[in-house]
Amino acid sequence: MRNFEIPTRSVAVSTNAMAASSHPYATLTAINILQAGGNAMDAAIAACAVQCVVEPGSTGIGGDCFALYAPKGGEEVIAFNGSGRTPKALTIDWFEERGLTEVPRQSAAAVTVPGAIDAWTRLHADHGRLPFADILAPALGYAKNGYAVTPRVHRDWSLEENLIAADPAAAEIFLRDGRAPQIGEIHKQPKLAATLSRIANEGRDAFYRGSIAAEMVERLRSAGGLHTLEDFAEASGAYVTPVTTSFRGCTVHECPPNGQGVIALLILNILSQFDNSLDPTSADRLHLEIEATRLAYAARDAWLADPEAGEVPVDELLSEAFAARLAKMIDLKRALTELPDFELPLHRDTVYITVVDSERNAVSFINSIFDSFGTGIVAPQSGFLFHNRGQSFSLKRGHPNMVGPRRRPLHTIIPGMVTKDNQTVMSFGVMGGYYQAMGHAHLISKVVDYKMDLQEAIDLPRLIPVSGKVPRVEAEQTLSADIVEALTARGFQIVPTPDPIGGAQVIRIDWRNGTLMGASESRKDGIALGY
Repeated sequence: MRNFEIPTRSVAVSTNAMAASSHPYATLTAINILQAGGNAMDAAIAACAVQCVVEPGSTGIGGDCFALYAPKGGEEVIAFNGSGRTPKALTIDWFEERGLTEVPRQSAAAVTVPGAIDAWTRLHADHGRLPFADILAPALGYAKNGYAVTPRVHRDWSLEENLIAADPAAAEIFLRDGRAPQIGEIHKQPKLAATLSRIANEGRDAFYRGSIAAEMVERLRSAGGLHTLEDFAEASGAYVTPVTTSFRGCTVHECPPNGQGVIALLILNILSQFDNSLDPTSADRLHLEIEATRLAYAARDAWLADPEAGEVPVDELLSEAFAARLAKMIDLKRALTELPDFELPLHRDTVYITVVDSERNAVSFINSIFDSFGTGIVAPQSGFLFHNRGQSFSLKRGHPNMVGPRRRPLHTIIPGMVTKDNQTVMSFGVMGGYYQAMGHAHLISKVVDYKMDLQEAIDLPRLIPVSGKVPRVEAEQTLSADIVEALTARGFQIVPTPDPIGGAQVIRIDWRNGTLMGASESRKDGIALGY
């Protein structure tokens, strides 16, 4: 039960349908689409398109998309991987010849062919109901007529003024006299409106072929990229089989690699090796979650990659034996100072949306340009930003996630779904780059293990271990001094996080009462709404 003396918000409750997103315009758009006769997939795509306009630092049509879909709220969960590939001409040699040891952020080399529009059009064609032009109409309206900038959007925008200013086309669209728009100012994107109009009327080919594709290729090649019209024409996402694990009687579904959903499941498997007798907000419990995450992320960094480029040992990563092996390494009295070298057999910006409609079709939908404002490079006439997802590639020759021709990088964005007793019971997601796998496990554990209120679980203080063998942990300022002191005494280096950690949305289906409950991230501008 919520403590009503604490300044937070109640969960949303409804009987018919519900949507939750990180922006009020997007959530309201989803509800409007549902009330106009659309289904959950229509509403999710429409909401995402709106966020591509009103949250330009977090997402855009120049990014990628993943989705999970549970028709009629049954136990079958359908997954779609809408991540883009590198150009055919891009090889590890190209980086080595230039002496690069990592992919530069503000470069064409960081841009894989954007997969979002392909994902939207495929998912709509297969599972939507309303005309596609109707789905994109709200976003087109906001781009053409303008929208008021909200507080969290302004904050994130203002932190990237230098990045935006480095590209004249980006500065023209996203800066006013060299600064980000203020809270409450109206921002318009007429060039993006024209692009959305073409996509709405002509479909995916308007983006991947013709003048828009030609402009993208020209802009990227002018920045040193190797992209071709053929790379764009051949772009295609794919339906994939979800990966799952059992956690306390529930089945948790994630998209398979190249996404890091398998790592969220690995963290849950490690937590399953311990009982839930620890206080959920105690130093012991947070210690356990930190160490489970550090161990799982070490495995991720060693093995996660595009499965089409090489074998990813998913079965071994999800085996009980592997989870038990990692769990035995955790000592609740002291932090691990050495992480294992695995030999298995052969904080970023994103938007997440969840929608459940009156037929209980459930959609878990995530779209991203990776870092805030991505590469900062804009297609000047089409008016949208390119993502920088290629920065997730390894430039270590021989690494499973090594950059190469037509490869997809390790992806952080992961939608989630939970089923139990042959029914979907929860659609959820957590934004925040590399935090997302930990965020999924943290949220599910708090709701399933400890029966927490959805909003309460989202509002808890967050922390995330920094990659590497040193037990360094970034923590939000709301983490109590007593907990910080206790974790420090065990050897963790607790440092303040420069930004709020992540964001989450979740909808739970209560089949017994025929109701829906939803929650939305208090660290963002969004809301959950139902009717």
